[in-house]
Amino acid sequence: MIELKDITKTYRMGEVDFTVLFGVSLNVQSGEFIAIMGPSGSGKSTIMNIIGCLDRPTSGSYRFEDREISEMTDDELASIRNVKIGFVFQTFNLLARFSALKNVEVPLIYGGVPARLRKERAIPLLEKVGLADRLNHKPTELSGGQQQRVAIARALVNNPPLLLADEPTGNLDSRSGEDILKILTKLNEQGVTVIIVTHDQTVAARCRRIINVKDGQIVNDEVKG
Repeated sequence: MIELKDITKTYRMGEVDFTVLFGVSLNVQSGEFIAIMGPSGSGKSTIMNIIGCLDRPTSGSYRFEDREISEMTDDELASIRNVKIGFVFQTFNLLARFSALKNVEVPLIYGGVPARLRKERAIPLLEKVGLADRLNHKPTELSGGQQQRVAIARALVNNPPLLLADEPTGNLDSRSGEDILKILTKLNEQGVTVIIVTHDQTVAARCRRIINVKDGQIVNDEVKG
Protein backbone atom coordinates (compact mmCIF):
# COMPACT_ATOMS: atom_id res chain seq x y z
CA MET A 1 0.00 0.00 0.00
CA ILE A 2 2.71 2.50 1.05
CA GLU A 3 6.34 2.67 -0.01
CA LEU A 4 8.63 5.44 1.22
CA LYS A 5 12.18 5.36 -0.14
CA ASP A 6 14.98 7.68 1.01
CA ILE A 7 12.56 10.42 2.02
CA THR A 8 14.02 13.73 3.17
CA LYS A 9 12.16 16.83 4.29
CA THR A 10 13.72 20.27 4.62
CA TYR A 11 11.92 23.45 5.62
CA ARG A 12 13.13 26.97 4.91
CA MET A 13 13.22 29.03 8.11
CA GLY A 14 14.12 32.58 7.08
CA GLU A 15 17.61 32.27 5.63
CA VAL A 16 18.23 28.83 7.14
CA ASP A 17 17.32 25.36 5.87
CA PHE A 18 16.04 23.05 8.61
CA THR A 19 15.99 19.32 7.81
CA VAL A 20 13.60 17.14 9.83
CA LEU A 21 13.77 13.83 7.91
CA PHE A 22 16.95 12.13 6.73
CA GLY A 23 16.55 9.26 4.26
CA VAL A 24 13.46 7.60 5.71
CA SER A 25 12.46 4.32 4.04
CA LEU A 26 9.31 2.46 5.04
CA ASN A 27 6.90 -0.10 3.56
CA VAL A 28 3.34 -0.62 4.84
CA GLN A 29 1.19 -3.53 3.75
CA SER A 30 -2.59 -3.37 3.54
CA GLY A 31 -4.25 -4.34 6.82
CA GLU A 32 -1.36 -3.46 9.15
CA PHE A 33 -1.83 -1.85 12.58
CA ILE A 34 1.17 0.39 13.21
CA ALA A 35 2.39 2.81 15.86
CA ILE A 36 4.95 5.46 14.90
CA MET A 37 6.67 6.55 18.09
CA GLY A 38 9.21 9.17 19.02
CA PRO A 39 9.82 12.22 21.21
CA SER A 40 8.62 15.69 20.29
CA GLY A 41 10.59 16.96 17.30
CA SER A 42 11.67 13.48 16.19
CA GLY A 43 9.95 13.76 12.81
CA LYS A 44 7.11 11.28 13.41
CA SER A 45 4.34 13.77 12.61
CA THR A 46 6.19 14.87 9.46
CA ILE A 47 6.25 11.24 8.33
CA MET A 48 2.50 11.04 8.91
CA ASN A 49 1.91 14.29 7.00
CA ILE A 50 3.83 12.92 4.04
CA ILE A 51 2.01 9.57 4.16
CA GLY A 52 -1.28 11.49 4.34
CA CYS A 53 -0.37 13.66 1.32
CA LEU A 54 -0.62 16.75 3.51
CA ASP A 55 3.00 17.61 2.73
CA ARG A 56 5.41 16.72 -0.07
CA PRO A 57 8.91 15.33 0.60
CA THR A 58 11.92 17.38 -0.43
CA SER A 59 13.49 14.34 -2.06
CA GLY A 60 12.95 10.60 -2.28
CA SER A 61 10.06 8.51 -3.56
CA TYR A 62 6.61 7.97 -2.08
CA ARG A 63 4.34 5.46 -3.78
CA PHE A 64 0.74 5.06 -2.59
CA GLU A 65 -1.12 2.05 -4.00
CA ASP A 66 1.69 1.83 -6.60
CA ARG A 67 1.30 5.44 -7.77
CA GLU A 68 4.15 7.92 -7.42
CA ILE A 69 2.94 10.84 -5.32
CA SER A 70 5.44 13.33 -6.78
CA GLU A 71 3.83 12.91 -10.21
CA MET A 72 0.33 13.80 -9.00
CA THR A 73 -1.39 17.15 -9.34
CA ASP A 74 -2.77 19.02 -6.34
CA ASP A 75 -6.30 17.95 -7.36
CA GLU A 76 -5.25 14.30 -7.49
CA LEU A 77 -3.68 14.58 -4.04
CA ALA A 78 -6.85 16.22 -2.70
CA SER A 79 -8.87 13.32 -4.08
CA ILE A 80 -6.63 10.80 -2.34
CA ARG A 81 -6.96 12.68 0.96
CA ASN A 82 -10.74 12.77 0.65
CA VAL A 83 -11.37 9.23 -0.59
CA LYS A 84 -8.39 7.00 0.25
CA ILE A 85 -7.24 8.33 3.63
CA GLY A 86 -9.15 9.06 6.83
CA PHE A 87 -7.62 11.47 9.36
CA VAL A 88 -8.12 11.57 13.13
CA PHE A 89 -6.40 14.37 15.05
CA GLN A 90 -5.70 14.99 18.73
CA THR A 91 -7.76 18.20 18.66
CA PHE A 92 -10.78 16.59 16.91
CA ASN A 93 -11.06 19.45 14.34
CA LEU A 94 -14.86 19.45 14.39
CA LEU A 95 -16.89 22.39 13.08
CA ALA A 96 -18.47 24.06 16.12
CA ARG A 97 -21.66 25.22 14.36
CA PHE A 98 -22.41 21.79 12.90
CA SER A 99 -24.15 18.85 14.57
CA ALA A 100 -22.36 15.51 14.93
CA LEU A 101 -24.24 14.26 11.87
CA LYS A 102 -23.35 17.29 9.77
CA ASN A 103 -19.68 17.05 10.81
CA VAL A 104 -19.55 13.46 9.58
CA GLU A 105 -21.18 14.53 6.31
CA VAL A 106 -18.54 17.20 5.56
CA PRO A 107 -16.27 15.01 3.34
CA LEU A 108 -19.37 13.91 1.42
CA ILE A 109 -20.43 17.54 0.94
CA TYR A 110 -17.00 18.24 -0.60
CA GLY A 111 -17.50 15.17 -2.79
CA GLY A 112 -20.84 16.42 -4.10
CA VAL A 113 -22.88 13.58 -2.58
CA PRO A 114 -26.64 14.37 -2.40
CA ALA A 115 -28.12 15.10 1.06
CA ARG A 116 -30.21 11.93 1.29
CA LEU A 117 -27.24 9.70 0.49
CA ARG A 118 -25.05 11.62 2.92
CA LYS A 119 -27.38 10.75 5.79
CA GLU A 120 -27.63 7.13 4.67
CA ARG A 121 -23.85 6.84 4.96
CA ALA A 122 -23.21 9.05 8.00
CA ILE A 123 -25.89 7.81 10.43
CA PRO A 124 -24.75 4.14 10.46
CA LEU A 125 -21.19 5.25 11.19
CA LEU A 126 -22.29 7.33 14.18
CA GLU A 127 -24.29 4.32 15.36
CA LYS A 128 -21.18 2.17 14.88
CA VAL A 129 -19.15 4.38 17.23
CA GLY A 130 -21.93 4.46 19.83
CA LEU A 131 -23.43 7.88 19.12
CA ALA A 132 -26.88 6.96 17.79
CA ASP A 133 -28.46 9.23 20.43
CA ARG A 134 -26.13 12.18 19.72
CA LEU A 135 -26.74 12.81 16.02
CA ASN A 136 -28.00 16.36 16.47
CA HIS A 137 -25.64 17.42 19.26
CA LYS A 138 -23.01 20.05 18.52
CA PRO A 139 -19.38 19.56 19.64
CA THR A 140 -19.86 21.78 22.71
CA GLU A 141 -22.61 19.40 23.84
CA LEU A 142 -20.33 16.35 23.61
CA SER A 143 -17.55 15.03 25.84
CA GLY A 144 -13.99 14.78 24.51
CA GLY A 145 -14.39 11.07 23.93
CA GLN A 146 -17.64 11.60 22.06
CA GLN A 147 -16.06 14.31 19.91
CA GLN A 148 -13.26 11.94 18.97
CA ARG A 149 -15.84 9.29 18.04
CA VAL A 150 -17.47 11.83 15.71
CA ALA A 151 -14.03 12.51 14.21
CA ILE A 152 -13.50 8.77 13.62
CA ALA A 153 -16.93 8.44 11.98
CA ARG A 154 -16.07 11.43 9.76
CA ALA A 155 -12.73 9.84 8.83
CA LEU A 156 -14.53 6.65 7.76
CA VAL A 157 -17.42 8.16 5.82
CA ASN A 158 -15.75 7.62 2.43
CA ASN A 159 -14.74 4.07 3.40
CA PRO A 160 -10.98 4.75 3.07
CA PRO A 161 -8.53 1.83 3.13
CA LEU A 162 -6.11 3.84 5.34
CA LEU A 163 -6.74 5.60 8.65
CA LEU A 164 -4.10 7.97 10.08
CA ALA A 165 -4.47 8.96 13.72
CA ASP A 166 -2.21 11.63 15.26
CA GLU A 167 -2.20 11.28 19.08
CA PRO A 168 -5.90 10.23 19.00
CA THR A 169 -6.08 9.75 22.78
CA GLY A 170 -3.86 12.70 23.73
CA ASN A 171 -6.69 14.96 24.93
CA LEU A 172 -8.78 12.22 26.54
CA ASP A 173 -9.07 10.70 29.99
CA SER A 174 -7.90 7.10 30.32
CA ARG A 175 -11.37 5.55 30.00
CA SER A 176 -12.28 7.54 26.88
CA GLY A 177 -8.84 6.80 25.44
CA GLU A 178 -9.39 3.08 25.96
CA ASP A 179 -12.75 3.32 24.18
CA ILE A 180 -11.11 5.00 21.19
CA LEU A 181 -8.37 2.35 21.04
CA LYS A 182 -11.01 -0.39 21.04
CA ILE A 183 -12.74 1.29 18.09
CA LEU A 184 -9.46 1.60 16.16
CA THR A 185 -8.58 -2.03 16.92
CA LYS A 186 -11.95 -3.23 15.68
CA LEU A 187 -11.63 -1.18 12.50
CA ASN A 188 -8.27 -2.79 11.84
CA GLU A 189 -9.78 -6.23 12.41
CA GLN A 190 -12.34 -5.31 9.75
CA GLY A 191 -9.57 -4.64 7.23
CA VAL A 192 -8.71 -0.94 7.62
CA THR A 193 -4.99 -0.16 7.67
CA VAL A 194 -4.38 1.93 10.81
CA ILE A 195 -1.29 4.05 11.54
CA ILE A 196 -1.15 5.84 14.89
CA VAL A 197 1.39 8.54 15.71
CA THR A 198 1.93 8.54 19.46
CA HIS A 199 4.42 9.02 22.28
CA ASP A 200 2.32 6.83 24.61
CA GLN A 201 3.68 3.33 25.23
CA THR A 202 0.22 2.13 26.27
CA VAL A 203 -1.22 3.13 22.90
CA ALA A 204 1.70 1.61 20.98
CA ALA A 205 1.31 -1.66 22.86
CA ARG A 206 -2.06 -2.17 21.15
CA CYS A 207 -0.46 -2.13 17.71
CA ARG A 208 1.12 -5.08 15.95
CA ARG A 209 4.09 -3.12 14.62
CA ILE A 210 6.03 -0.34 16.33
CA ILE A 211 8.30 2.05 14.40
CA ASN A 212 10.56 4.26 16.51
CA VAL A 213 11.75 7.58 15.10
CA LYS A 214 14.58 9.71 16.48
CA ASP A 215 16.30 12.76 15.01
CA GLY A 216 14.50 12.36 11.67
CA GLN A 217 15.42 8.72 11.14
CA ILE A 218 13.82 5.33 11.83
CA VAL A 219 15.92 3.72 14.55
CA ASN A 220 13.83 0.60 15.16
CA ASP A 221 11.03 -1.25 13.35
CA GLU A 222 9.56 -4.15 15.29
CA VAL A 223 6.77 -6.51 14.31
CA LYS A 224 5.22 -8.36 17.24
CA GLY A 225 5.24 -12.12 17.12
